[in-house]
Amino acid sequence: MKIALFPGSFDPITVAHVDILMRALPLFDKIVVGIGINSSKQGLLPIETREAMLRELFKNETQIEVQLYEGLTVNFCRQINASYMLRGIRSAADFEYERAIAQINQTMLPGVETILLLSKPEYSAVSSTIVRDILRNKGDVSPFVPKGTLPYL
Repeated sequence: MKIALFPGSFDPITVAHVDILMRALPLFDKIVVGIGINSSKQGLLPIETREAMLRELFKNETQIEVQLYEGLTVNFCRQINASYMLRGIRSAADFEYERAIAQINQTMLPGVETILLLSKPEYSAVSSTIVRDILRNKGDVSPFVPKGTLPYL
């Protein structure tokens, strides 16, 4: 069984995340959306809200499973028997960052391959960081987040 982990904070999930995930579905038998818990980092949305939002969003997708995890992502890959890590990239800067992480992960867990999918051009400016800033300033995030997530925001 080809299992991929799509890790992130998803604070909040964006249309760009969903696009990467849906485009990756045909490549794997199962994709685990792993919401990383970082106790040293204060998120905008509580972890329980992010988990509920993603579970609701993907409730009809039998290939997608949502799980929380803490600690090293490679350890979570071991735990769920993932052989792939899925990441989206929007820019050359994203590529350089993801390349470095993928190489470190490859050294720590050689059996896991990182798959990088390019974002569609219309999503290249969409990031959780920008969406959080819009939310903090009471702006309209509806063009940047999946429709089903608005009640959570």
